[in-house]
Amino acid sequence: MLKSARTANKAPKDPEGRMPLVEHLRELRNRLVKALLAIVPLMIIALFVAKDIGDFITDPLPLCTSDAEARALAEQGERCARLTHQGLTSPFGTYVKIALITALVAAAPVWLYQMWAFIAPGLHRHEKKYAMSTVAFGTPLFLTGAALARWVLPHAIPVLLGFSLDDSENLVTVDDMIDVSIKLVLAFGLAFQLPLVLVLLNLGGVITGKRMLGWWRGMVLGISIFSAMVTPTDPLSMLVLAVPITALYFGATGFALLNDRRRQASDPDAHLADDEASELDLTPEPVRASPRVPGQSDAARHDGFDDAT
Repeated sequence: MLKSARTANKAPKDPEGRMPLVEHLRELRNRLVKALLAIVPLMIIALFVAKDIGDFITDPLPLCTSDAEARALAEQGERCARLTHQGLTSPFGTYVKIALITALVAAAPVWLYQMWAFIAPGLHRHEKKYAMSTVAFGTPLFLTGAALARWVLPHAIPVLLGFSLDDSENLVTVDDMIDVSIKLVLAFGLAFQLPLVLVLLNLGGVITGKRMLGWWRGMVLGISIFSAMVTPTDPLSMLVLAVPITALYFGATGFALLNDRRRQASDPDAHLADDEASELDLTPEPVRASPRVPGQSDAARHDGFDDAT
């Protein structure tokens, strides 16, 4: 009985997803609470395995076991480092930081769904289809970029340590190592989203494949500059990021060209702007005789036409 009364008092939902500002804020609050309910328990669980995760993140760093080993490597032109914590509370802060990052990654399906559920009522049907495709293709692309970043780290760190002065000792903090790893993973993962963004812009009619193909020189140069900025200074890291993104860009361009051809075949006027008129078909057509009005005799028609036609 109480449930029926609540159902009767509940306002009906707008079929187009419209609601007052207060309802939007209440909906946002509920979505955030549900996301936190998934993140907080995972963070507590991750605290128990934060040490193993931290060891995995700092594994690419070549460590010195003794001063003698550091001197021997320095004579051979190689460098190693000592992993340190700064401050009394730094180890605990590192544990919390690793646990939070792990929980955010593990709970990504939950908070991504909550974000999607918040914006989905205001999208059209084709926009929802594109959004789902973005998640389906964007996740493997991001994971591929993250895997490449993980592969680059063991090759890039010795190059960075090689710039050390002869009589210097490398002290690398755990926080610094975590920050470098996260930034590199994010840079690689987000860079791999470029072809997906271009494909979505083409599907939305914003850019054409012909225009994307005309950008290839500037895009290759821009991708190379971006790769040199976000990766360490060695050429290998730059090539590992630049070559796949360039290949994905040309793949997205090929998809856009095929999509434009398909769109042109189904709609000859698809290439026209909104304020541009289509060409007129001025081919003459034969004029057929008009149908006879009921009650009209054939004598009133001359060569199949009456006085009106």
